[in-house]
Amino acid sequence: MNQTVALAVILLSRFLYAAEETAFVITEPTDYQIIQRQNDNTGTLRISGKVNDHSGLLQRRFIINTHSAKLADGGWADVAGQKDAEFHDSFSAPAGGWYRLEFRYTKDGNVSAEHTLEHIGVGDIFVIAGQSNSTNYGSDKQTTSTGLVSSFDGTKWVLANDPQPGTADRSKGGSFAPAFGDALYEKFHVPIGIASTGAGATSVRQWLPKGERMKNPPTIESHIKKVEEGTWESTGDLFDGLMKRIDALRTNSAANQKPFRAILWHQGESDAGQLRGGYPAIKQITGDQYAEFMTKLVKSSRGKAGWEIPWFNAVATYHSEKDAEDPEFRAAQKSLWETGVTFEGPDTDALRKEYRAGVHFNAKGLQAHGKLWAEKVAAWLDGTLDKNKK
Repeated sequence: MNQTVALAVILLSRFLYAAEETAFVITEPTDYQIIQRQNDNTGTLRISGKVNDHSGLLQRRFIINTHSAKLADGGWADVAGQKDAEFHDSFSAPAGGWYRLEFRYTKDGNVSAEHTLEHIGVGDIFVIAGQSNSTNYGSDKQTTSTGLVSSFDGTKWVLANDPQPGTADRSKGGSFAPAFGDALYEKFHVPIGIASTGAGATSVRQWLPKGERMKNPPTIESHIKKVEEGTWESTGDLFDGLMKRIDALRTNSAANQKPFRAILWHQGESDAGQLRGGYPAIKQITGDQYAEFMTKLVKSSRGKAGWEIPWFNAVATYHSEKDAEDPEFRAAQKSLWETGVTFEGPDTDALRKEYRAGVHFNAKGLQAHGKLWAEKVAAWLDGTLDKNKK
């Protein structure tokens, strides 16, 4: 055994020993986690973990005003199921945050262990997918001005400062997510969660489920494979990555509750105008084909998830000032709204040279992009929320 492996074994054993010696471990929720509020403006907060010493008592209390220490439910409450190897408990909480969730373990009348989560929110979560302008290709990294926006990479939650974690392309620049989340927070006064899954330079064809076939391969032939002359099919890895993030959000949610609000789709630049861009004619699909592929993607995600996930899609065909919009593909993207496949997203072709750093956005553009998304989503939310409990 070399020294590196030996050291890793020692550190792991110490960690496991320390975990066993700890009176309790909380695995859910985690700091900066957001729970999706339901239409009655409440959310179910799930608690999971392990009690290593069953001779004492584990309790929790939920503080909804961290300045005045106002309690949500009157004080300390026993955590259910703590006599089992792993415990699971839950309680309803009002929309808002950041809240504080405190735990204490008492034994023989004394508090022997404590744990506090300082940032727990009940608000709205959005999954973001598409190509580079859905991810971290902006020229300037953005930060959340409110501090009430967090991001989920599939495993952990963090404050939503760029780059957004968990993107399929692992991009490292700026995104519209902080501005979008801040604008929604200012409107609804609830924390906003982001789960970013996009991949730069991708066609809608590359997002289809595994085995879905096409006669025209995308410009960059990743995420697809050739099966015979004149026929390609999707590998399904981007679709599977999207669904994996959706499944992770569902795992964090109570049964029979929606785990997030909607999917925001920003994509189209890698499908519109490829022939004008000098690529071979075989790379170009029609606007009608784009709409067909998008419809298949949306319906497949809903079938796989088992519920009618709301989708929004943007109008996005901009390449340069000389090729700022593609009428055929703009019409195709709008047709998805008109036929009820998706809800109306922003027209980002309207963000021209002063908002751009090439095809991507500069700092001004990222702020404008986020606000445009927030306007569309906010108008939709205003029609879905229970106004008597808002």
